[in-house]
Amino acid sequence: MTLLAFLGVVFVAGANIVAVRFTNEDIPPFFGAGFRFGVAGVLLLAIAAFRRIPLPRQRALVGTALYGLLAFGGAMALGYWALVSLPAGIAGLIIASVPILTLFLARIHGLEPFRWRGLVGGLLTLAGIAILLSGPVEANVPIGSVLAMLGGALCLAEASIVVKRFPPCHPVTFNGLGMAIGAAVLLVVSLVSDEQWTLPSRGMVWLAVAYMVLIGSVALFAMYVFVLKGWTASRASYQFVLIPFVAALLGTWLLGETITGGFVIAGAVVLSGVYVGALSAGKAPVPSSPHQEAHAQRCSTT
Repeated sequence: MTLLAFLGVVFVAGANIVAVRFTNEDIPPFFGAGFRFGVAGVLLLAIAAFRRIPLPRQRALVGTALYGLLAFGGAMALGYWALVSLPAGIAGLIIASVPILTLFLARIHGLEPFRWRGLVGGLLTLAGIAILLSGPVEANVPIGSVLAMLGGALCLAEASIVVKRFPPCHPVTFNGLGMAIGAAVLLVVSLVSDEQWTLPSRGMVWLAVAYMVLIGSVALFAMYVFVLKGWTASRASYQFVLIPFVAALLGTWLLGETITGGFVIAGAVVLSGVYVGALSAGKAPVPSSPHQEAHAQRCSTT
């Protein structure tokens, strides 16, 4: 089940990057992100109320709030803004830096021991990104957009650490409340940025928004947290390494973006990093602390 959730996250998240690129043509980025996660958060909280699922309390509430600020407020604000100008495939490859960032953050937080295999895999991932950004076509990508996407990757990496560090709560309330908190941050950023709050004017954009709310938000982040319960934070984060290939293929098909030779070479290097850091290590590690074990058990019964 964890493997199936992992593959689902890879496909849906890759499609999300393309959908964000598409909706950014009609909707201001911060408002678009806030609208998406605001609606998704309300839906999840409504499901929680219908099923009488209690909201997190005390330290679990603190962890949920931090998760919402990082995964939805910070990462999505930076990611949506970057995707105004970044092609989907390039954005996905930058997001592939999440594993190496998670590796170092997990070590700093004392969550996981240092692993040479993970370090080598992460360095290969970064080498693939460097190869991509050194190409002649990609050289024209705005450096501000690249830095923003890297900042979003850092927020996602830290969010995965937060999931492991705080007491467990139900995935529905965890994601619903987290999305609502993130949406509030995004809408405040939109107001400060003086964006015009306009809804989509085309039917296809409405379909893309509906997809991102129902599948790309509600279903995606439930699967994402599920994966984090069964695997260590750094290993689960390797889903971000596979996302760019889905994004690149869909971007080529739906948006007319081009897959360059540099992207193919970079992709091969990144895939080697996936193998070294995640696939060649044998069976998946099990949770290593009481809170992590409770997370896994709670998720397996819901």
